[in-house]
Amino acid sequence: MTETAVAPEHLDVVIVGAGLSGIGAAYRLQTECPGKSYAVLEARDAMGGTWDLFRYPGIRSDSDMFTLGYPFAPWRDAKSIADGPSILRYIRQTAAEHGIDGRIRYRTKVIGADWSGADARWTLTLAERDADGRTVERTLTCGFLYTCAGYYDYDRGHAPEFPGAGTFSGRIVHPQFWPEDLDYAGQRVVVIGSGATAVTLVPSMAESAAHVTMLQRSPTWISAVPGRDKYADKIREVLPPGLAHTVIRTKNILFSIGFYQYCRRRPGSARKLLTGLTTRILKDEKAVAEHFTPTYDPWDQRLCAAPDADFFRAIRKGKAEVVTDHIETFVPEGIRLKSGRVLPADVIVTATGLRLQAFGGIAPTVDGVPVPLSEQFVWQGAMLTGIPNFAVCIGYTNASWTLRADLTSRLVCKVLRHMDAKGYPAVVPQVRGELAERPLLDLAAGYVQRSIGDFPRQGDRHPWRVRQNYLLDSATTLRTNLDKSLRPVAREDARMLASR
Repeated sequence: MTETAVAPEHLDVVIVGAGLSGIGAAYRLQTECPGKSYAVLEARDAMGGTWDLFRYPGIRSDSDMFTLGYPFAPWRDAKSIADGPSILRYIRQTAAEHGIDGRIRYRTKVIGADWSGADARWTLTLAERDADGRTVERTLTCGFLYTCAGYYDYDRGHAPEFPGAGTFSGRIVHPQFWPEDLDYAGQRVVVIGSGATAVTLVPSMAESAAHVTMLQRSPTWISAVPGRDKYADKIREVLPPGLAHTVIRTKNILFSIGFYQYCRRRPGSARKLLTGLTTRILKDEKAVAEHFTPTYDPWDQRLCAAPDADFFRAIRKGKAEVVTDHIETFVPEGIRLKSGRVLPADVIVTATGLRLQAFGGIAPTVDGVPVPLSEQFVWQGAMLTGIPNFAVCIGYTNASWTLRADLTSRLVCKVLRHMDAKGYPAVVPQVRGELAERPLLDLAAGYVQRSIGDFPRQGDRHPWRVRQNYLLDSATTLRTNLDKSLRPVAREDARMLASR
């Protein structure tokens, strides 16, 4: 007797990632394309993405929650710069309120994604892990694949090899994999790094540690910001919640764009402003010149935020210090610097940055042929040349991630409706004319430069330019003429895409 093969489950849309972006994408999909079947695939055991993964002390946003939060789910907590647990709670509440939590499939990792030109659909190979840790593979098909897994490698952080690390008698930890049993109360702590993670760790750990030293090779721009928005509080007092959220969100968007443009257009003035503010807090011009005045201009790299000046207050109280030097070697009692100074430590935290990974590690193929991502262009910051019915969610680097992510999700919905209206089984962005290549992420930060060559490229003009300007994007993204930008892909010619 011949067994009948069981066809794999088919969905209209698959969203990869149940973090801040994935939950927002699911809301937009079920609201703007209510007839579409979909699921959210999450490799980990819980939703929340970054805000569930990172558990280091003091983890918080460095963008205000009125813009980092969803436009359809007003942020109601008092603090504008929120801690990680509050953000995670907000994501989970939003998912529950809109029935999205029931669409999430946990412990399900996409390990293969192949587009079939003949069938005009994706076949996803999934590694599903049960509660006991056993993994089985199965397949799932979908008409459109939307990855909202960000661009960080959740499994590996950037961990440079330090000479002599094996001789250190204390404990070495990486913030991405914070051990639950680490007790640093009364301990001497050295935090290696000067990015947002280090700036967050120092004041939080200083509350109970004997002393915390932030060791940096070179300074980073750090700006004190209010942890609570007093203007938002006043607006909330006089306006209904929904309208208040819109007004506060608009105010913060305009301020962030204005400050960014000020820094880029008048870098000398911005340098004086930031160093002046830091000097006013620390009351030590020499320390500001040595440790808080970078050689690069503001927003050449992302600006670090210190809510309520907590980082600087820890330094003023003598609970923390900043040392600018280079590591010669780890020694049993701590770290010996090239200057000859030894930093004593019981705990060393290597806040040395993250590793980038393109789109959750998914390596798409078209009819079995690998598509080199680094040779593709990104259209509207969302879809890629050479890959039909495929979109990625990339947020802003100079503003709240969600501002761009929400626009992208709404654009994906517009594309889906366009395909339905035209009867197209598949579409792909098409370049007209020549494009000058640019890196997808235009930041000088080390974590970007280490891996940006593995990512798709942006062009030098709209709609191939990934603009870091929400006002321009919000005015044009959803008004784009899809007939001019997207080429319908017939079943018989889809195979040609992978070889182009």
